[in-house]
Amino acid sequence: MQFIENTEMSEAAQVALAKRIILRSKIKDFFFIATGVCMASIGLKGFLLPNNFLDGGAMGVALLFDLITPLNLSLLILLVNAPFIAMGYKQISPQFAVKSTLAIIALSSLVHFIEVSSFTDDKLLIAVFGGFFLGSGIGLSIRGGAVIDGTEVLAVSVSRKSSLTVGDAIALFNILLFIVAILLVSLETAMYSMLTYLSASKTVDFIINGIEEYIGVMIISDEAEQVKATIANDLGRGVTAFRADGGYGKKGNNLPDRKILFCAITRMEISKILLEVEKIDPKAFVIQYPIKDTKGGMIKKRPLH
Repeated sequence: MQFIENTEMSEAAQVALAKRIILRSKIKDFFFIATGVCMASIGLKGFLLPNNFLDGGAMGVALLFDLITPLNLSLLILLVNAPFIAMGYKQISPQFAVKSTLAIIALSSLVHFIEVSSFTDDKLLIAVFGGFFLGSGIGLSIRGGAVIDGTEVLAVSVSRKSSLTVGDAIALFNILLFIVAILLVSLETAMYSMLTYLSASKTVDFIINGIEEYIGVMIISDEAEQVKATIANDLGRGVTAFRADGGYGKKGNNLPDRKILFCAITRMEISKILLEVEKIDPKAFVIQYPIKDTKGGMIKKRPLH
């Protein structure tokens, strides 16, 4: 009887813990999205709008229509992003669509009701800092599980139905957008808008990936056990060993099974890992590739998580 009561208490504690985790996650998402919406509105009202600058993506389309049509930008932000949100509802999740809809409505409301004086008349500063604030808003919103620029949703859809990658689809979309801007507005505006887009995209990458981008390292070595011990004990990094069949040229079938080591580290630690591996086995085969994000394990927490 006592065992059953303890089990029930344990289950109740797990439910309570799960509720606290969900609540904490929702608060964090709300903070990211709210801050992102405010940053994006500053970029639009304080830099881009007063100087008729454009950006890439869905926001660039809304800004372009704002220049060539009598429609209000607040309404255009809603109209341009609506198809992307509907696409996200089907391809990602209803929760994503709801959060994105609320974020876009909040952004369009701030753009419509809040007045912000232009910070500068210098076109270079407008392009760089307008892109920075807008990119910060987009990146923080993505960290909160929503979008205020639906281009990424379109890119994911295109990549699933064609040979284009997500990056290729976004680049193609923006190339077409800037060509239209050259034809309908001016070459100078389009060129400054490209600079704005580059500033915004780099800011988005920085916010999403952080300062310390993680690198996945796979090590194939005859001294796998010693390399594993060095990484785990001396460097204090988690390492996983996979069993693999040997396969090298004509002798591949005769090679014994070996271990492939894998670890996730920051870019700043890569030289230390490579040095230790080379000291143990100069002939080790090492593969490196970028990792977008990590959770748990024996690695440092990424800032803003």
